[in-house]
Amino acid sequence: MKHIQSKDWQFYAIVLAFSVVVGLITGNMNKDKVPSAAVPAQSETAAAETPAATGVTVAKRAETGTGVTVVKADDYAEQYPLQYTSYRMNDENDEVVEYTEANPYIQKLYEGYGFAHSYGSARGHTYVITDLSATGRPHKLANCYTCKTSSFTAKVLNDGDSAYAMAFDDFTDSVEDPFGCFHCHANGVGDGTITVTHGYLTNAVADDFEKIDAANLSCGQCHSEYYFDPETKATSFAYKGLANMTPDLMLEYENNLTDSEGNMFADWVDEDTGVRKLKVQHPEFETFLGEGSPHGGPNAVMSLTCADCHMPQKTADDGTVYTSHYWVSPLDDQDLLNNTCAKCHKDLASEVAAIQKETTDRENQLGEALAQLDSDLAAAIAEGRIEGQDLEDIRMTVRNAQWFWDFVYVENSEGVHNQQLTKHCLDKAEEYIKQANAMLQ
Repeated sequence: MKHIQSKDWQFYAIVLAFSVVVGLITGNMNKDKVPSAAVPAQSETAAAETPAATGVTVAKRAETGTGVTVVKADDYAEQYPLQYTSYRMNDENDEVVEYTEANPYIQKLYEGYGFAHSYGSARGHTYVITDLSATGRPHKLANCYTCKTSSFTAKVLNDGDSAYAMAFDDFTDSVEDPFGCFHCHANGVGDGTITVTHGYLTNAVADDFEKIDAANLSCGQCHSEYYFDPETKATSFAYKGLANMTPDLMLEYENNLTDSEGNMFADWVDEDTGVRKLKVQHPEFETFLGEGSPHGGPNAVMSLTCADCHMPQKTADDGTVYTSHYWVSPLDDQDLLNNTCAKCHKDLASEVAAIQKETTDRENQLGEALAQLDSDLAAAIAEGRIEGQDLEDIRMTVRNAQWFWDFVYVENSEGVHNQQLTKHCLDKAEEYIKQANAMLQ
């Protein structure tokens, strides 16, 4: 079981906005920050020569093993009413789309895995525990709670990786706070400082921690691609440093990851084809910061953070400026569109719609082709038309094809975060599909 994933409408449009919202992550809470198996050697990413890259707000690293307790989000309501009220507005985002019905071909692609039977879109963050409990996918281990409750985050900080291997039901009664303030601030809400409470992200970005803006790290704790370590069951990332944070190198990493029995890592094995498949998870962090991203990549035209578009500053009736904790599409924020995005984009909504249509159309086309490939391979195996090394080669080709397709399918922006990377992944998926089909001839 992996996190509930989303192609949720509220995240689809990650804008191509022009300028950073001034002071978005500075000041106090009324002007607050928003928030082991062997693997192939990867290139080393040099540490920043200065404490932080120019213009980057540096996050804190959470302390571990210190008897951490959680101050619940509800406990901050009276002291920080503006932030809390905006946080509770996430209750309004209560729509759920069942993707197995919207895109039936995924029932074939994920056959043998829980997502083939129950794959609902994410809704407001305030529903995470409700949705985790209601999903039709079974939960075996407590690692399913990784991004769902501050209570589990504190458990990991206190007990280390052993917490991930707990039985799911053994932790259920310990849940006191869902996705709340603790995830991004620890208990230091008063000064608005962003704290990375999920150590797997700190480990993954390694020496590049201080090069990445705190707001991006905050969101990247959960909006990212991960796997569960085959031995410890710990939530883990398939890269070390930004230079290795590409779909291609991440796939290479997982293709060289093995369990104690020497089997190549897989989230599950397709019973009809024997393909050891991988399930990508909502890789917004990797996509937004990847090469080609117009606002998050290393050569961005205008650098922005996740918060600039999804957590803009608001002004209360009494003139108090605060950061909204209502996570919605920037296309639903007319002030943001008028005051920032319009400086560069004449009609951002139309631009976004065009990008998303192009991406979704091709995504569906390749998804259908992958599903047909699965069926054709299963038939070839059943009929004895392919075996031995030829079978192993085509299995690996199908595995790779689905990885690149899935990297786009589960990424929330539908191409808007990074058109270049999106096209690269879909091109690679198509290339592998063609190779596999040729092997079947």
